[in-house]
Amino acid sequence: MARILGYIATSLDGFIATEEDSLDWLFAYDGLDLGEHDYRKFIKRIRTVVMGRGTYDFLAKDGSPWAYDEQRVLVVTSQPIPSPKGRLETRSDVNALVGELRDLSDGDVWVLGGGQLQMSFIERSALDEIEIYVMPELIGGGRPLFPPTGVRTRLRLLETNALDQGCVRLHYAFDPSSRERALPRDGT
Repeated sequence: MARILGYIATSLDGFIATEEDSLDWLFAYDGLDLGEHDYRKFIKRIRTVVMGRGTYDFLAKDGSPWAYDEQRVLVVTSQPIPSPKGRLETRSDVNALVGELRDLSDGDVWVLGGGQLQMSFIERSALDEIEIYVMPELIGGGRPLFPPTGVRTRLRLLETNALDQGCVRLHYAFDPSSRERALPRDGT
């Protein structure tokens, strides 16, 4: 059974991109030394990359070569992708996708990109672990690390690391038995 993982960077104030979807604040840390937690080491153990359509569109606009030729790529979207930038498949049903991913036995799965897709997996108790890289940067607003959905869950801290340039790595495992949907404010 495949492990489904998150690996994401956030500003200290909890945003993964600015309101304009810019990552310039994060790219300022391109020379960051993450040691054994470096992305290049992480991606070597990933066999399948899952991303939402917004993340795919962001990557497709970038002039860089497709970075995921070594992985199976699944894009969660209800719309066709007419001229894909790289080899990929599309899926529209997250519930069916979670089942499909759980049946894989050829390596780990990475839910890449924004918090919305990661939150969809968390709501289904389908994210096993997450590594969050907190950057010493306040960007004042933008795309939240985890959009509010009313889901509550408890996580178990596996490890913390103070890294280069003030970056802090938080590594958590999810406890699926603790997930609950928060009640609406009026209690109904």
